[in-house]
Amino acid sequence: MPLAAELSRIAGQAFAAEGLAESFGRVQIADRPDLAQFQCNGALAAAKAAKSNPRAIAEKIAARLKANALFSKVEIAGPGFLNLDLSDEALNTRTAALDIARGANTGAGKTVLIDFGGPNVAKPMHVGHLRSSIIGDCLQRLYRTNGWKVISDVHLGDWGLQMGQLISEVEIEGTAPIYFDVNFVGPYPEEPPVTMDELETLYPRASAACKADPARLEAARRATVDLQAGRPGYRALWRHFVKVSEIGLQREFGSLGVTFDLWKGESSVDALIAPMIEDLKARGLAEISEGALVVSVAKDDDKKPLPPLILVKSEGGVLYGTTDLATIIERVREQDPDLILYVVDHRQHGHFEQVFRAAAKAGLSGKAQLEHVGYGTMNGADGKPFKTRAGGVMKLQDLIAMATAEAQKRLAEQNIGADWSAEERAEIARKVGIATIKFADLSHMRTTDYIFDLERFSTFEGKTGPYLQYAAVRIQSMLRRAREQGFAVGTPAIHSPEERRLILQLLSLEDALGAAEDKRAPNMLCEFAFELAQNFSRFYSEHHVLSESDAALRAARLGLCALVLAVLTRILALLGIEIPERM
Repeated sequence: MPLAAELSRIAGQAFAAEGLAESFGRVQIADRPDLAQFQCNGALAAAKAAKSNPRAIAEKIAARLKANALFSKVEIAGPGFLNLDLSDEALNTRTAALDIARGANTGAGKTVLIDFGGPNVAKPMHVGHLRSSIIGDCLQRLYRTNGWKVISDVHLGDWGLQMGQLISEVEIEGTAPIYFDVNFVGPYPEEPPVTMDELETLYPRASAACKADPARLEAARRATVDLQAGRPGYRALWRHFVKVSEIGLQREFGSLGVTFDLWKGESSVDALIAPMIEDLKARGLAEISEGALVVSVAKDDDKKPLPPLILVKSEGGVLYGTTDLATIIERVREQDPDLILYVVDHRQHGHFEQVFRAAAKAGLSGKAQLEHVGYGTMNGADGKPFKTRAGGVMKLQDLIAMATAEAQKRLAEQNIGADWSAEERAEIARKVGIATIKFADLSHMRTTDYIFDLERFSTFEGKTGPYLQYAAVRIQSMLRRAREQGFAVGTPAIHSPEERRLILQLLSLEDALGAAEDKRAPNMLCEFAFELAQNFSRFYSEHHVLSESDAALRAARLGLCALVLAVLTRILALLGIEIPERM
């Protein structure tokens, strides 16, 4: 049981013994650690419910808690706040039994499906995909740690107008006429007629042409409708686009250490769309409005008008909302999740509100709770979305290359690895570069915009990914030297305030994992890791470890170092950050 939960149970029993609700016994880490380790504020709420004096209730609860040897201090502050400290013996006992492999155990018997990444077929990944990818990956790691069955889905954009634009562009170029021959019955070639590099050129050209010429746009729309209607040549060409794109995308995601359980796209629910639409029409939930088929999702108490969800456009094409609704049906049938998280830019909140309301209205979501996990934008120094110096959209690989180069520069400044092999230095620089990018992003509150400052986020000082990597490597090095000298590693025990502070934080690991899940907040993990590194630095600066002459004390301190390293490694792994062997 997490420590705060254990203390809440004990305090709750004390409230219950006084004829009050156990829920008043909620204990949390103290807001003022200089005054106490933990606090319970339930006496105030209990007094209001019981129409009694809060301090009188606090005195009764305090008397019961003082009888428990777990506590070294139980004090009443102000009108009835309870300040609590645990005995060092109690903390030592729980530290000896600490299982860092355990998560918060919030997901036992439950399934969560996390939809993140969401790149489009035929387009290279760029910095606009970064936040969804690494926030979603962090959440899938966190939920797995906390006992959930996790299913992650990249949900490719492979079925919209961009597909029609590409198909029509290939037809105009005349490079693959067989796919446009209505008399050809197959089979179509197995080798794709285009490469990923060619797709990256074709799409922007087609998109620009469609913006400039209404007739060209109409041709792309017709191609999209024909594709979705099942025209064989278009389907064969589209499958090539998807296959070529997936190979490139797997390489791009792999460079970030991001993986998915499912590589599905909007197209995977194509067969579900027609029966879904017929069902919604038959039940009177879908109606014609201005030539389009829509589902009304507005509510009487809406502060702002919410437009209906368009299922079928007037010319016959379907939209993202249609495929998103059908995807909910597919996920409920195949995975039966308790929770579906959509990690998508917060600017899409209105769209998801429409989809979620339509799903609820039609009873399509089963037992699943649907939630949009929105996030802000990654901006440049000018406060606008991050771009290249020339003003264009920066490719993800270019950003990683920049961060890696900056890491190499930082390592050279610190004179790290000057006599190591070029291969090892390059691998360390890669890990440091990825840590720079990920921690810079995840350390900010998910819902806020932030300015990406490569120079600041790549330093080995302050709240950065490289700083935490370096802190972990230093502990690794110390433990390696201890083994070489034959020193024993014992069970951690409290002998000083610095050790007590470290152990208290280590014992709050499960609480931190649960809180980060509850808030869908990777930044809380970043805060935990940074605070742990700082607390360790204070401990290390105040105490001898390898040079300690008392063997028992040295062993206990080495045990504490090993535990700190294990927890720090665990948290960094949840953030998707690797720790080099040496730095």
